[in-house]
Amino acid sequence: MLRYVGEVILLTTTYTFALASGAPWDILFGALLSVALLALFGPFLRGGTAKGPLQPKRLLAFFPFAGAVLRDIIIGTWTVLRIVLHPRPQNRPGIITVPIGERTRGGVAISALAMSLSPGSSLIAIDWERRIMLLHLLDATDPDAARTELQQFYDRYQRAVFP
Repeated sequence: MLRYVGEVILLTTTYTFALASGAPWDILFGALLSVALLALFGPFLRGGTAKGPLQPKRLLAFFPFAGAVLRDIIIGTWTVLRIVLHPRPQNRPGIITVPIGERTRGGVAISALAMSLSPGSSLIAIDWERRIMLLHLLDATDPDAARTELQQFYDRYQRAVFP
């Protein structure tokens, strides 16, 4: 039960951050939406079973994770702006493969969401058999560096919250 309440709090907080609103009706709607999403997709994201109560350490790790996602959104916005406004863009758009690694199904979903929130990148597909994600980047000039950066983001920020 405590895990479920923690998940609702995390999702509601994410929703209110996305709206940039702390209005009571927005918080209430976000909580109701969170409950509905967890009822529909919770078993899928958890692989069919809950892994125990939500620990305070995990809840506290959410805030650096949310800050890192926000930072990536700002950096992605700036990068896209530079590419669009530059007289001769130096970017090379392309598709890269990103290994799923140790991510759970829920972790893959959160990684895909975090990657797609940042302008200049979007998830194309997940190949569960090969255990890779296909990601389109507006600037794929160095695919290895992009993969390394995404893995470092997962290890440093996401793993503690959404493994």
